[in-house]
Amino acid sequence: MKSLKFKKNVQLKNYTTFKIGGPAKYFYIAKTANDLIKAIKAVKELGLDFFILGKGSNILAADKGYDGLVIKIQSPNYSKLFQIKTKFQNPKIYVEAGMPLSLLVSKTAEKGLTGMEWAIGIPGTVGGAIRGNAGAFEQSISDIVKKVKCLDIKNLESKTLKNKDCKFKYRDSIFKHKKNLIILSAEIEMKKGDKKEIRKRAMENLKWRKHNQPLDFPSAGSIFQNHKRHSAGWLIEQCGLKGKKAGKAQISKKHANFIVNLDNAKAEDVLKLINLAKKKVKQKFGIELKEEIEYLE
Repeated sequence: MKSLKFKKNVQLKNYTTFKIGGPAKYFYIAKTANDLIKAIKAVKELGLDFFILGKGSNILAADKGYDGLVIKIQSPNYSKLFQIKTKFQNPKIYVEAGMPLSLLVSKTAEKGLTGMEWAIGIPGTVGGAIRGNAGAFEQSISDIVKKVKCLDIKNLESKTLKNKDCKFKYRDSIFKHKKNLIILSAEIEMKKGDKKEIRKRAMENLKWRKHNQPLDFPSAGSIFQNHKRHSAGWLIEQCGLKGKKAGKAQISKKHANFIVNLDNAKAEDVLKLINLAKKKVKQKFGIELKEEIEYLE
């Protein structure tokens, strides 16, 4: 424990985009893939539960906190986690799980590579995006991921999965279901494009986000997955829930699939609104809303 410098009773609200969450019993910042492996070895030996945290988006942490080890992936030097090889017809990018999506977007755009413009403004990491098959504007990260290197915590051995082996689906992958597989890095393949056009598309996407999403308040991003026939936001709005409050949490007036933290909201407040939205949509449309966010509890 001491050799890895685990911190104790760290407030999770300081590490989530929702700004919600009580204390993690133990907390550790993994700066490299090797740090991550060492931390997982330690928790296995100690019999602790653990949770891998990236940028803290798409997470609702419990008010009571987490009775285990939260491992936050955070590198002080992202340039070491990122490599582009342009000798191929479609350039290949090798990137570690902890690299912020925003940085991957900017770095690839600088090189005139297209395929990540949809991700501008998403406050997550590459690992988190792969795990949840993040996407927007009818594109997703599974479109460009070729291989994923992961750690199997059952035997502490690394393995590489091809795209088809990752079992990508809408906001889903094998990594959501097989908790023993922890993403370490990925090989991404992109295409060469015009730098001005790439930047233009990215800026248009960012402008759309600013206009349509409540970026002025802390949130976890989209709360629910979209239904195959209707967007979750439309379904919730049709139930008259835009602007509905519980404590200091509110279903956004701007976009009904966002719940925002108005001022020191509690996870309990957010859960009340989540359950209300699910209940009303089920009653009105017969549709079961499914959470896109993950619970840390």
